[in-house]
Amino acid sequence: MSDIGSGDGDLGGPKYNAAGSSMEGAGRCDFDPSVKTPQGQTEQELATKMLQIQSKRFYLDVKQNRRGRFIKVAEIGADGRRSQVYLALSTAAEFRDHLSTFSDYYASLGPPNPDNLPEDGKLKSEMMTKDNRRYYLDLKENARGRFLRVSQTITRGGPRSQIAIPAQGMIEFRDALTDLLEEFGTNDGGFKGDLPEERHMKVDNKNFYFDIGQNNRGVYMRISEVKSNFRTAITVPEKCWTRFRDIFNDYCEKMKKSSESPSSITADNNTIQQQQQQQQQPQAK
Repeated sequence: MSDIGSGDGDLGGPKYNAAGSSMEGAGRCDFDPSVKTPQGQTEQELATKMLQIQSKRFYLDVKQNRRGRFIKVAEIGADGRRSQVYLALSTAAEFRDHLSTFSDYYASLGPPNPDNLPEDGKLKSEMMTKDNRRYYLDLKENARGRFLRVSQTITRGGPRSQIAIPAQGMIEFRDALTDLLEEFGTNDGGFKGDLPEERHMKVDNKNFYFDIGQNNRGVYMRISEVKSNFRTAITVPEKCWTRFRDIFNDYCEKMKKSSESPSSITADNNTIQQQQQQQQQPQAK
């Protein structure tokens, strides 16, 4: 018994083709691995599992980027149709628990009756939320069988992505998730919120770039000085930004006081007078 196809086609550059070989992704969302850090580094892939359920292949990839850790679930159909959803580790744990509940409910059902299908096809539904994302879990039945459809939507708009897990494979899928969660935990990690956007300033022939990033040691600021044939950078951990700022403020105050001191004012006046005298001298013929 087969399940229906799922997804909305290619939803953002799949990693795998139908044979399971690697392909570069080009999609973009909060957890999307194609999103680059300010330093141009893509996130790390920490682990992967592959499941063959009926005619479909599923890849569960644990990844990490500046927003934390997450699991990318990619579904590859027998015809090469691809779709994917992204789950934060905490959401993956909640999904794992729902899989147990759906599996128990599925086991309690009698054999499918093609002549008495549900009007909307739904047998049982649940919803999960995470930040600006919603996940709709629908155990459905049609003439081709029973399956769990997992749909991911983003509240601020954007395409819906979805996968369909054959009902017979829900336990296997749950066990694979459990293995990954036991290894990596359910703490999403990462900065809780949006990191500030990069800033830029130009002074004479120099460009300065201020980029905020995050790695496994925390949030940091990278300050880059760029000239036509020269580039250098320093990295300032977020925990010492306040001290870094205080030192800059202290220097600014001292320079301001120094420039406003009487000796400085006298020196500036002497310079101005000399310039005026030079301008008043008749030019030699």
